[in-house]
Amino acid sequence: MFNKDNQLEKFKDAETIIGASIKVKGNFQGQGSIIIEGSLEGSLKTDANLFIGDRAKVTANIESKDAIVNGEVRGNIKSKNYLAIGGTAKIFGDIQYGEISVAKGAIINGQLMMLSEEHKRNDKLKPEEKAVATDK
Repeated sequence: MFNKDNQLEKFKDAETIIGASIKVKGNFQGQGSIIIEGSLEGSLKTDANLFIGDRAKVTANIESKDAIVNGEVRGNIKSKNYLAIGGTAKIFGDIQYGEISVAKGAIINGQLMMLSEEHKRNDKLKPEEKAVATDK
């Protein structure tokens, strides 16, 4: 869905879209892709991809597979694979990532930490496989 040139290839299969005029509060957890153009407060976890538009304001801890962030995020971000931070992004929180790109002009106030290969592998395991992997 994403390529490393920081371009959004397709997002027509997004399960959830929070439009520019929408403000929501709550804890979101799912498996589908999410687009945020408006305001979100709470927490957000998806097994798929996340796009945060340049006018979006998110106050939440975020976890996703791949993500593109162009707006404001106040909270920690964990992107298991690839995280693209656009030039209009303002992030106030710690970031964990598999791979990252940061455009000129982005503001990041927090720590950056690359996920270890073992951590990325364990995140891909099913719960019963995780128990076996941690027993070793």
